[in-house]
Amino acid sequence: MRGDALSAETPEVELEQQLLDAKLSAPEPPARGYVSRAAQIEAARSSGRRFVGVTAPAGYGKSSLLAEWARRDSRPVAWVSLDRYDDDPAALLTLLAEAFARIEPGAARLPQRVTGHAAALLGRGAPLLATALRHAPHPFVLMLDDLQELRDPACHDVLSVVFAGIPAGSQLVAASRGEQQHLPRARADGDAFAITANDLALDEAGARAIFAGTQVPLSPEDAAELVERTEGWPVGVVLAAAIAEEVGEAPKTVSGDDRYVADYLYRESLVTLPEHQQRFLRRTAVLDAISAPLCDAVLETHDAQSMLQELDASNVFIVPLDRSRGWYRYHALYREFLLGELRRLEPEALPALQSRAASWFEQQGSPAMAIELLLDQPDERARTVRLIAATALPSYQAGQFATVQRWMTAIGDPAIEGYPPLAVLAGWVMALSGQATEAARWASVLERVTYEGRPDDGSASFESARAMLRSVMCPAGPAQALTDAEFACAAEPGWSPWRDQALLLLGEARLLIGDTEGAATALGESAAIASATGNAEGLILSTAELALLSMDDGRWDDATAHLTTALDAVDEQHMDDYATAVLAFTQSARLALHRGDLVAVRRELTRAMRARPACTDAIPYLAVRARLQLAKVHWAIADHSTAHHLLREIDDILLIRPDLGALVDQVDDFRRFVAASEQQGEQGGPPLTPAELRLLPYLQTHLTVREIGERLFVSRNTVSSELGSIYRKLGVSARSEAVDRATQLGLLGSGL
Repeated sequence: MRGDALSAETPEVELEQQLLDAKLSAPEPPARGYVSRAAQIEAARSSGRRFVGVTAPAGYGKSSLLAEWARRDSRPVAWVSLDRYDDDPAALLTLLAEAFARIEPGAARLPQRVTGHAAALLGRGAPLLATALRHAPHPFVLMLDDLQELRDPACHDVLSVVFAGIPAGSQLVAASRGEQQHLPRARADGDAFAITANDLALDEAGARAIFAGTQVPLSPEDAAELVERTEGWPVGVVLAAAIAEEVGEAPKTVSGDDRYVADYLYRESLVTLPEHQQRFLRRTAVLDAISAPLCDAVLETHDAQSMLQELDASNVFIVPLDRSRGWYRYHALYREFLLGELRRLEPEALPALQSRAASWFEQQGSPAMAIELLLDQPDERARTVRLIAATALPSYQAGQFATVQRWMTAIGDPAIEGYPPLAVLAGWVMALSGQATEAARWASVLERVTYEGRPDDGSASFESARAMLRSVMCPAGPAQALTDAEFACAAEPGWSPWRDQALLLLGEARLLIGDTEGAATALGESAAIASATGNAEGLILSTAELALLSMDDGRWDDATAHLTTALDAVDEQHMDDYATAVLAFTQSARLALHRGDLVAVRRELTRAMRARPACTDAIPYLAVRARLQLAKVHWAIADHSTAHHLLREIDDILLIRPDLGALVDQVDDFRRFVAASEQQGEQGGPPLTPAELRLLPYLQTHLTVREIGERLFVSRNTVSSELGSIYRKLGVSARSEAVDRATQLGLLGSGL
């Protein structure tokens, strides 16, 4: 093998970087068994069309065509090899941004900026990436291989927005086994170029070119017969050539359906290899990507380096993923065949192989990869559950909510209920993402269970973790929230990763009982620990609350310092659309109002209003306090209509969580103030509701009203009603106008 071997113990950052490099590196076209596609490439390049779709079943050389194109094109090429782990809109946007940043130095920070969760990915992350593509200083090519790996509709939604940013002179080239969802629209606009299986099928000249790399002559008659029997299927011809080289004559028995041809030909090619290579190929087929250290760990051997070197030099269907030959993958069809052989010859070996692979990834600090390998193994359910428990919250905080949901769906509710610490995390993830019904369901489950072990999330005990979730959701009022927070503070020691969260909850509970001095003390301690440990969400909320208390006391300099900390954390972690950021934006607007900067007031109000859909009764005191502060600032700038609307939203939350102590009194005080100072001539119209804000990003896509309803789990009539309301409030009459107006207002797009 060329290149240095990887060490058996690969540091986490290095491993993640190696895997990323492999996904973002265009492979070299095969040295053998490949017919140049220069004619098709040139036709697509010179067409002037922005979208090129290479669509054909497996074995037609789609990846090789893209690799040849990448080598030939004078424009910079951003390459992305997609796999099943990228079927998450957050992971996908980050990967696309990483690829673009590699060809555009000015986009170095783009991968961090496109992160987010839920509607933020479609409303902010995707438009941000599209804008970066649109303003690229030079034409480029964005290549996506294996687009069929993306099955989540949310991934295709964000892609539709990103692809709209491909500028004239640049091209998107995507390869897929099935129909590509973005192509029909582009085709209707005359902006698509299609390369299909018919274009990639080999003719007699192509078959003879492949056989020219062997020592077996192929007559024109044999070439015509081979092409007829394989129907020009490239992988069939390549396999026939490999077999011919072994037996010394052109094959005479190639016929039948593609998959049967493949199995026959692969088996014929496999039996020519030594037994130790056959066994290596079968057993390592459980891996999506392979390296020498990983193979040694899975096979419990020490010679994988030399084995990969032998296979790389042979005519086996193994593809290097990087130039140093550190990582490889098998051709997709070949891997499917090898897995079939493994199940046929060594069915008992499969679980152990996957388990050892998972252990290797876990040891290298990549638990998410370990989880993916274990999800389908019932015998490893307990281990999988614990890994998810240790990984769910960081994955959610990285914006990969869809991945966390997929993991939990795959293991099922009974497995989650069977490990209560994971049920706590399920409740947290749902609460932080604003899914109040699901959060309440998990909270109810937790009240019925006990657990004596030590949780894998770092909390001191299950009882402490459950108490913190109960405190943040505040179902039984301030007194119980305070009791739960005090219990957690006593349980979580100074070194606990949950210590700052316990103190934050203590501060929030004290605010609810009117103890502002005690609240400030707890919030200050929480902020200090959160800052030291890098807990952005805790830091943002604790400093925003401290800023609010400082402004209430007239300590504007202190408030400025607290808000600077909070807003810096929001910007650094790109958490604009998180529930915990709403209060920081409202207090920033309040500070700007104090300074007389009305432009900044409206900018910060827009940020807060845009983020508020995630701020629900799942965390009721935050939802009410944020809206109360928003209503006060809107009233102060004479936008009485919005203030009244926010008060109605508060009413809806209080119907569900009526016992919020001093906060309810503060709402009543403001209502009395409004009633006493009510005047005619209200300015401004009602704002977009949270439901309308959730719908708004989908107007950027080409989804129909029915399809949008399916995405949001609401009826077509509901979407139509909300759409009409959006048009009225924005003063427009069409989707494109609504998108333009919302972008101008800062409700859509990458920034304000």
